[in-house]
Amino acid sequence: MTDLSTSACADNTTVTAPEPVRDLLAAVLEALDIPHPATIGDTETHDRILNDRVIQAKIALRSVLEDAPLGIEWTTQYLREQLAEHPPTGYQHYAAKRAEAGR
Repeated sequence: MTDLSTSACADNTTVTAPEPVRDLLAAVLEALDIPHPATIGDTETHDRILNDRVIQAKIALRSVLEDAPLGIEWTTQYLREQLAEHPPTGYQHYAAKRAEAGR
């Protein structure tokens, strides 16, 4: 996994994101980075789950960008709780199906 804790700027200085921001970005990535469906038949379930997770990520980002009235840490925790309610399950994952076929 890529280390996203620092970023190089054009003038070769390094910028480090504060831990709460990095934690929120990791939660947003978790929301969006779900396994691809294995079959066309699995696409509908995958897309519904992904859409639910995208909505939750958008809500969290909007909250933080609008001055985070509840705080970035609370928002991140709430996002993770919502993601737990919409796990990427109920459809066959491409990688799992491929690994199964490789046996």
